[in-house]
Amino acid sequence: MKYTQIIFSPTGGTQKAADALTKNWPDVGRIDLSAAADDYTKYSFDPEDVVLIAMPSFGGLAPQTALDRLGKIKGNSARCVIAAVYGNRAWEDTLVQMEDAAQKSGFQVIAAVAAVAEHSIMRQFAAGRPDEEDCRELSGYAASIMKKIEAGDRSKPAIPGNRPYKKAGGLGMVPQAGSACTKCGTCAKQCPTGAIDVQSPKGADKTKCISCMRCVSVCPQKTRKLNGAVLAAASLAMKKACSGRKPNEMFL
Repeated sequence: MKYTQIIFSPTGGTQKAADALTKNWPDVGRIDLSAAADDYTKYSFDPEDVVLIAMPSFGGLAPQTALDRLGKIKGNSARCVIAAVYGNRAWEDTLVQMEDAAQKSGFQVIAAVAAVAEHSIMRQFAAGRPDEEDCRELSGYAASIMKKIEAGDRSKPAIPGNRPYKKAGGLGMVPQAGSACTKCGTCAKQCPTGAIDVQSPKGADKTKCISCMRCVSVCPQKTRKLNGAVLAAASLAMKKACSGRKPNEMFL
């Protein structure tokens, strides 16, 4: 039996939540769905294996890039926990979308978690989350999930969401580099969708960018940013929806 994280975490929030959920799993491996050059068809599991699939929720849906790469992995009836990590607004149809994708890849979904992490674009929302309280709660969820696994229970949880899923939308904000850019190429090398040209990294291909903010988080010069006026307007529009402390949830 092997334990594995299959994860898409451009800015680290999803990874932090996933680590809390798998803290007590033995010898946890990891498949990084943000690695654009990886050959995901090489990954295959066995029925006794246990997998956590974790993705952020972008506008209430999972990133299509991550779903497409998950679709190349062979689940072969391995038991699967899905986790949608959202920025304190709402996760909407993310979990049912992930459930469908996981099942299509051959995984058996036995549990689902919605967890809160700091918003990847408007960092003032859910700042610092998952925090210590979140991690304790997620560890408690993990213990309950492990009991189900140890009992050999492969029953499918009832997961809220809509089919068909909500219409894809989003803020569509594309980060650009400022004058301090040294053209080091770090952003281009780590972009999950290959939206940045390593030879000319100051801009980004708007048709490929998914506004995941990986380039902003990894820029050594901290010069890659969004348009300030656009970001301020978006923050104001999101303030009410993202206010208060939204909960983590488990479906077992």
